[in-house]
Amino acid sequence: MDRFKPYRDQLATLEKAGRKRQLLIPGGKDFSSNDYLGLAHNAFLRDVAQTAIANGIAHGSGGSRLLGGNHPEHEALEAFAARHYGTEASLFFGSGFAANAALFATLPQTGDLLLYDAFIHASVHDGMKLGRAAFQPFPHNDCDALEQEIRTWRAEGGKGTIWIAVESLYSMDGDRAPLADLARLADSHDAMLVIDEAHAVGVFGERGIGLSGDLGRQENVIVLRTCGKALGGEGGLLTMPMVLREFFINRARPFIFSTAPSPLTAYLAQQAIAYVADNPSLQADLAGHIAFARDCFAGLSLGDHQDSQIFPIILGEDRIAVDVATLLQGQGFDVRAIRPPTVPAGTARLRISLTLNVTQDDIHNLSTALHAALAQAEAA
Repeated sequence: MDRFKPYRDQLATLEKAGRKRQLLIPGGKDFSSNDYLGLAHNAFLRDVAQTAIANGIAHGSGGSRLLGGNHPEHEALEAFAARHYGTEASLFFGSGFAANAALFATLPQTGDLLLYDAFIHASVHDGMKLGRAAFQPFPHNDCDALEQEIRTWRAEGGKGTIWIAVESLYSMDGDRAPLADLARLADSHDAMLVIDEAHAVGVFGERGIGLSGDLGRQENVIVLRTCGKALGGEGGLLTMPMVLREFFINRARPFIFSTAPSPLTAYLAQQAIAYVADNPSLQADLAGHIAFARDCFAGLSLGDHQDSQIFPIILGEDRIAVDVATLLQGQGFDVRAIRPPTVPAGTARLRISLTLNVTQDDIHNLSTALHAALAQAEAA
């Protein structure tokens, strides 16, 4: 008996469909990472880390936050983040995924309704499946459909709290949520609004706070900002009213039963947030890359891409996306194919991510190679 046959069969099916994934060591020009501001290898933050270690900051926490793993660096980061983002409190998690999963498994209660954008992060799906509230999607960025769902639920007797979950900047399409309209909906229906700023923090907003701006300071708004993308490190920060922070500490199982993030990680996250706030040229340089790339990629299928650092080159078929990505990788460009179920069926794509790890010459050279690779794929 081959006990692993079900797994082999599923892998074979993925291979046949052009959807089998594999781990690759990054190589070539960086057009795939989320290190948007180039901080993952930043010399200043490297020196800060070395000094911190030399001064005795622990590289491990030693336990959960409630059992000996709560360090001054965690508390300092959370106090700093609350001040910087203009909220009562914040809470630090080991990753944005962990923060989202904890949030949606913990805060929406029995009798509540969670309405989420159809393109929301996978971490939200995992969290709400562990939670107590009913949940359902609404069409991407469609505020009219969202309001109709709210009205229908209320008319049918729904009396709990409504939760609305969106991303400020969507990671696969590079488009933005209509945050002002969503906030008005939340206010008018006494709902909670959760904004995932994972791909906007550092890149947009005054001092790098993201796209939520003043909305993130409202009592009925919770914001997730990850530290592992534009901020160059790891971890996730939730900003929220103090009472919800206390509720997390007492009820969020992913927080209570997880070893706390490294104190060194927390310290570096605080330094990265401050560094971005004090160096607006980082945002300006990336904005220059974005404008330049829009000209270079003109005429390609970019979906609903707006003014962001994420360019989806939508090719449709899984195999074509893989083949074109492979051609570009062979020419020294780290470009990855994105296939279902990460994106809807029939929308396989190249996700070109602009970072300060490349130059505008690199962007131009990628554009030239991309057009040639697409022509070769069409002729095959």
